[in-house]
Amino acid sequence: MLEVKNLHKTFGGFPAVQGISFSLKPGDIFGFIGSNGAGKTTTIRMLATLLEPTSGTATLYGTDILDNPMQIRRMIGYMPDFFGLYDDVKVWEYLDFFASIYGVQKRDKVIDEVLELTDLGIKKHSFVQSLSRGMQQRLCLARCLVHDPKLLLLDEPASGLDPRARAELKELIAELGRMGKIVIVSSHILPELSDFCNCVGIIERGNLLAFGDVASVVRSIRPTKLVRVHCISDLQNLTTMVNQSSKVQKCEKVGDDELLIELLGGDDDQADFLKSMVDGGHRILNFNEDQANLEDVFLKLTTGAVN
Repeated sequence: MLEVKNLHKTFGGFPAVQGISFSLKPGDIFGFIGSNGAGKTTTIRMLATLLEPTSGTATLYGTDILDNPMQIRRMIGYMPDFFGLYDDVKVWEYLDFFASIYGVQKRDKVIDEVLELTDLGIKKHSFVQSLSRGMQQRLCLARCLVHDPKLLLLDEPASGLDPRARAELKELIAELGRMGKIVIVSSHILPELSDFCNCVGIIERGNLLAFGDVASVVRSIRPTKLVRVHCISDLQNLTTMVNQSSKVQKCEKVGDDELLIELLGGDDDQADFLKSMVDGGHRILNFNEDQANLEDVFLKLTTGAVN
């Protein structure tokens, strides 16, 4: 597993990362969220052994990033936000070059496997510069996979991709998690992260403000249920009834025929509350939970400040 322990990084007195700690297990896909300059890339580069921490450390399957950086590099695949691809080189040659650097055995077989995994098999003999942006992203990810790393560090992997290419990349990352790899993904596309990440962390000014599974982090900013009720009967009478309920923490009128109600309790309480409104003679057209999402969490926890 990956254990990050009190990582700090300063540049000439400037605190870029301030005491980040978290742990991930095999199969975890960790969404690393933060504004530009928040400290995401600096953290990822420290884990990739490209930057030495000012203090603190991290261990990957018991190997320390400071004590054994070369061993760590054999266990990770790092995909930076901006990466270079060589012109006048075919896709298989590009992958073969990196596979040879890592001393991969049976390179032809391994290259065919990663091309199939990244859905680039039909482009095996194409020149790298002829690939679309989305295919180049997948090729860079394939390059990260040729040595079968235990940890993948993906810094803004969906940057510049169209919606279809993002969807394909998202499914590929989810498959890597199912294969038992630890995946760290930094991204600004918050709604999509909740689709395939099982845990998230929010960073601002080098501080990790929240860390945990997606549902727990969302509940941390909205412990109660927020329900939107669309009523086509007397809304004033319904409002009076709602405000008398011990399960209601707050009720707000929205538009001409809707209420936004903050409910205490769980799903059973929510079902009982709906039944009580219907039994009271109110004609309820819609009763929907207003779900919080990662964007709500991000806006609630962060201020927009940068170092």
